[in-house]
Amino acid sequence: MQSKNAISKKTQMVAWIIVFGAMAPMLDTTMINIALNSLRLSFHSSLTTVQWTVTCYLLATGVAVPFSSWLLNKFDGKKLFIFSEALFGVGSLLAAISPNVHFLIAMRLVQGFADGLITPLLINLIVQLSGPEVLGQLMATVGLPIILGPLLGPVVGGVIIKFLSWHWIFWINVPITIMSVILIACKMPQFPPKDKQSKMDFVGIGLLVLLSSTVIYGVVEAGTKDTFLNRETVDFLLFGLGMAIAYVVWAIVRHDRVVLPLSLFKFHAFTGSSIGIFISGLFLNGAMLLLPLYFQNVRHMSVIAAALALIPQGLSMLITRPFVGRLTDSIGAKYVVMVSILITFLGTIPFFWFTQKTAYWIIALVLFVRGFGAGGVTMPLMADSYTGMDKTQTPAATIGSRIIQNVGGAFGSALVTTLVTSFANHNVHVFERRLKNQQYQVKTSQLQQFVTQHLSHIRLESYQYGFLIISISAILIILPTLLLSNKMSGEKKQSV
Repeated sequence: MQSKNAISKKTQMVAWIIVFGAMAPMLDTTMINIALNSLRLSFHSSLTTVQWTVTCYLLATGVAVPFSSWLLNKFDGKKLFIFSEALFGVGSLLAAISPNVHFLIAMRLVQGFADGLITPLLINLIVQLSGPEVLGQLMATVGLPIILGPLLGPVVGGVIIKFLSWHWIFWINVPITIMSVILIACKMPQFPPKDKQSKMDFVGIGLLVLLSSTVIYGVVEAGTKDTFLNRETVDFLLFGLGMAIAYVVWAIVRHDRVVLPLSLFKFHAFTGSSIGIFISGLFLNGAMLLLPLYFQNVRHMSVIAAALALIPQGLSMLITRPFVGRLTDSIGAKYVVMVSILITFLGTIPFFWFTQKTAYWIIALVLFVRGFGAGGVTMPLMADSYTGMDKTQTPAATIGSRIIQNVGGAFGSALVTTLVTSFANHNVHVFERRLKNQQYQVKTSQLQQFVTQHLSHIRLESYQYGFLIISISAILIILPTLLLSNKMSGEKKQSV
């Protein structure tokens, strides 16, 4: 006899097909970071130029997100999924044969746009596929690519770069997307359009596109220039703020008949999850950026070794995932996220005290603990954002969650990079000034060793500072968590 909250085999199969369709974009997103140095050497270009392969991907993803709601209303979800997968495959194919860095950047725009369609689409399809009683479990299944991407991407990318070439970072996506298209075409049911006559809110989408793109661009510029106080970042962030105000005015004028209705924020769970998702960009994305760099630059590991060192965290996230889904379904997201945040904090703050000599088994144990917490944050937040809504509101809610997640991830990564780099640069300048003024009593024969050791210590301190910021940001999520659903107390209140 099936339990009340059991998922049918047909639903499970469709969910796994959807998950497989998300694997190529998730792997590609993490593999490209490993390939940046190879791209720089191959195209005889600067690191600043090749970084646009990452930046443009993020920008294109932000541009694509607002289109997903209208496309899902206008076209069959199955056909839209096939189109998005095929577009990502074509972008990957052309990226693999790029003759120059500018063509590669253009193809990364294509890939990013396809990814911006795929991720909100798969969440929407899962929500349509499931009932509220099993939504948490299915969202946990959909979350697998989010975990496996950061876990497998750097390892696979490192192996490819070492034994093949950067071209294969993109070639590997082609057979995956072909297989995905075949599975979707043969095994997935139809997802009929909800409203073929729906109008496209071009003004609203344009404002959201400008908002997400300019904020992401400004944040990326801050990461590139090591400070948020540069002219470009300030200008773009102010422009993004202006677009946000313009969108609010537009929504009021249109009586909320816009691509992202402001009425969604009347739902406590949506508001709380949105704030939580944004902040999680700092302590999840920021940490995923900082940890590999810590292993390579502080502990002097190779790219592959650094990726392998992260496996304990990935394994515990995988172990946690199914339990998190069931707990969210049974007791709500509030205490699941709250406990997960505290565990994540306990698995992050020790890095503030770790040194080059800290035994790896201790680090692995701490990462294992961190994974248990990190695996219980994103999916409950995403699942709870739909609490109290009907299915006609889910496309718009998905747009909001995805934009916030996208901007929050870019903001978090850039903020961590900026703070760590600025901290290091400041201390290096202070050290150089003191050294020049002969404030250190060091023998000439020992000067080189002294400088090397001191710079190594500054590097370590900058990473410790970064992990402290990440730990503090984790605690901040507890505040919006108070707005999430709590089934244990029988809370029914879902809107303001």
